[in-house]
Amino acid sequence: MSKSSKAYFQFKQFGVHQDRCAMKVSTDGVILGAYSGLGNPNNILEIGTGTGVVSLMLAQRFPQAQVTGLEIDYDAWVQASFNADKSPWGNRIIFKNQSFQDFYQNENQKFDFIISNPPYYPDHLKSNNQQRNLALHNDSLTFSDLVEGTSKLLSKEGDFWVILPFNQMKSLELEAMKVGLIPNHILIVRDNPIKPILRVVRSFSFAGKEPFSNELFIKDSQNKYSATYADLLKDFLLIF
Repeated sequence: MSKSSKAYFQFKQFGVHQDRCAMKVSTDGVILGAYSGLGNPNNILEIGTGTGVVSLMLAQRFPQAQVTGLEIDYDAWVQASFNADKSPWGNRIIFKNQSFQDFYQNENQKFDFIISNPPYYPDHLKSNNQQRNLALHNDSLTFSDLVEGTSKLLSKEGDFWVILPFNQMKSLELEAMKVGLIPNHILIVRDNPIKPILRVVRSFSFAGKEPFSNELFIKDSQNKYSATYADLLKDFLLIF
């Protein structure tokens, strides 16, 4: 994915300042933001907002939705809030500088669409950069906490969407089923048709829904962006 700069990324309808964020705009985030979601959700919650890019993409895709994002890191929250305010949808987006655990223990509102690109690295791989550790390592938000909170906040007919590497998704599925969240739709992401699985996008819900499975190749056999990837992101990325 082409990047505008380390400090700023320009999309077709909005821009993302990101010099104060540990996690920059990434392929994971734009795939999650462009692919996830069904129907016409009214209340969207993003867990771990970072730059705000996923919430901004969802605000663009779902023009009737109110979007709430949670970000535990203060600098990232300030910058995400600035990005939202400068976007065309600032009146429908609110970001809160709060941990997910504090939020779900005190929040009564139900959301019909919850989404997350959660941290998943184990504690022993930590660096000396505390901001990156918060964004990457799951001791600040375990899969158990993630699904427990989601089970309290998700509406009866709502959907929970996540992107993770394959093995971590398997672990999340086990935790989700403990709280009654059933894995439904799945998107397998590969860099190209002959490469191993890069990421998995998965939805969960309380109600059993007819599942479907898709596969996305970022590049084709000629090492060019695939037509499917370009079609998915044509409303967002300037390169398409």
